[in-house]
Amino acid sequence: MTFFFLGGLLVRLSAQSSFKFAHISDTHIGGAVTAAEDLRNTVRDINADSSLKFVVITGDITEFGADTELREARAILDSLNKPWHIIPGNHDANWSESGANSFRTIFGSETTGFQYGGYLFAGTACGPNMRMGPGQVPRENIVWLDSVLDHLPNPDIPIVYMNHYPQDSSQNNWYEAMDRLKRHNIQLILCGHGHNNHLLNFEGVPGIMGRSNLRGKDSIGGYNIVSFRRDTVYYQQKRPGLALGPVWAKAALYNHHFSGDTTHYYRPSFAVNAEYPGVKKVWEYQAQSDMGTGNVLDGNEVIGTDTDGWLFALDSRTGRKLWSYRSAGKVYSTPAVADGRVVFASTDKNIYCVKKGRLVWKFETGKPDVAAPVIESGTVYIGGSDGHFRALDLATGQLRWDFSEVRGFVVDRPLIYGSTIYFGCWANDFYALDKHSGRLVWKWNSGASNRMFSPAACWPVAAHGRVFIVAPDNVMTALDAGTGAVVWRQRAPGLRVRESMGLSADSSTVFVKTMDGVLIGVSATDPALNVGWQSELRLGYELSPTRLLEDKGALYVPTHSGMIWVVDRSSGKLLWRYKASNCMVNGILPTGEGRVVISTMDGKLTCVAVTATQARP
Repeated sequence: MTFFFLGGLLVRLSAQSSFKFAHISDTHIGGAVTAAEDLRNTVRDINADSSLKFVVITGDITEFGADTELREARAILDSLNKPWHIIPGNHDANWSESGANSFRTIFGSETTGFQYGGYLFAGTACGPNMRMGPGQVPRENIVWLDSVLDHLPNPDIPIVYMNHYPQDSSQNNWYEAMDRLKRHNIQLILCGHGHNNHLLNFEGVPGIMGRSNLRGKDSIGGYNIVSFRRDTVYYQQKRPGLALGPVWAKAALYNHHFSGDTTHYYRPSFAVNAEYPGVKKVWEYQAQSDMGTGNVLDGNEVIGTDTDGWLFALDSRTGRKLWSYRSAGKVYSTPAVADGRVVFASTDKNIYCVKKGRLVWKFETGKPDVAAPVIESGTVYIGGSDGHFRALDLATGQLRWDFSEVRGFVVDRPLIYGSTIYFGCWANDFYALDKHSGRLVWKWNSGASNRMFSPAACWPVAAHGRVFIVAPDNVMTALDAGTGAVVWRQRAPGLRVRESMGLSADSSTVFVKTMDGVLIGVSATDPALNVGWQSELRLGYELSPTRLLEDKGALYVPTHSGMIWVVDRSSGKLLWRYKASNCMVNGILPTGEGRVVISTMDGKLTCVAVTATQARP
């Protein structure tokens, strides 16, 4: 409720005028067989109700974020006869062949903001973008939210915030949105994700989770009709063609005046960084968007990318930006560098080669590119989202060969082992190509029926004539490097491997981080999966797919909560740890002289210096 003076009289302005709208969520087009039909039924039902003023759709529009799924969803929603406002969910972003770029292209934006009935409705994306982990409001969406809140038409305007995820610790940076909103008149939060109707409470703010539009085991799907009446919101379930259900949730709408709220709410702690006096932050760089990749070192240059399209180089000693080059799309491609030339892929459908901030060449592809390149002997090797895997000349960008039979899109960095190059894709296939000609040497399929179990996100490793991969089906596989025959394919007893792995410096051991937060070492030579090494670390539930890295006897372990753990490679004992952020670690880059650069998803690069004493067990 707001007031203002008019002609000396105190006038009450009621933002809570009566109006109704529809809340749809979790349509999952491309997933369930009935998903498209369920959405069409809902659209027809909404169109028949003239009392509804608009529609909000709170994420997981598609099952896999594929362009065909997004376009089908758009075509169905375009038949609505009233305004509609949409935000993406984790399914639209995490497995996206376009690096979450097509959602913006097809729907116009991944954020939404509008006013109705005296309320401001604001919605952001939820992540995780392209890499499995907890949700995260993208850094660029936080910047957008700042802009919206800094330019409110009325400082006391009541706000309804929308995000696919519940606003709690299931999202790594939930507090960044909550702290901003609570400085203003936040009155209600709408979400999806849980597929069921729930009345919730987020730090004193009423929250309502809307059901999935899918029918599930029912004969018909459903959505919710939302009524704002006299300072109260009411939720009623509606199943197409049937009568409106009873009110199942209601919540009072009012200004909570959180500036005077002394309640303590949980926030991530960085106190751990004081536990190791031999580890000190040297510099920090903050981008205005997410960083979805790792980094590479070229001399004294730390080279990285961000989702605002930038490739950039920072001075490894000071963090000062030395040069930059901007592509026209989000970047989820960890760059590669050779002879001063930096190669990366962009979701603007181009592969770029840049030297000191100047374009050397670019190669156009058929779809947005999200894979990481690898460079060897003047040749760039990189997979695409268009069914191709290519070899390009580093100096000129000319195509050397093109393998055009990849069934799914590629996101990993390929592995070169001997005369063969290996990579996975999001179609449960794993490929081996002759690196000189592009000829298919062999192809292996996991046999999984769900493409989300593909060996696509791990960076494969090889040793002793074997190629090793892990995947979300919790199975580790050793393949004969020459023939593709399965040497062994097993689950680690009592443990769930996923996507994070790395090879020891002596090639004797494949290190794996499990979903249970246990760090194990698997023999690279034994005839079956043999866990011959295990660290004392117990990280808890862990999803970060970032590779494990051994450097100078220390094993670097990334997490999805911004912490890196460093253990002694021989004993597995903890040497030190450092929390750079509360968001996923995408890369760990030792730069020499005891310094390490940590890349986190929220657009942050942090350089720490480690004393020689701290680095020893």
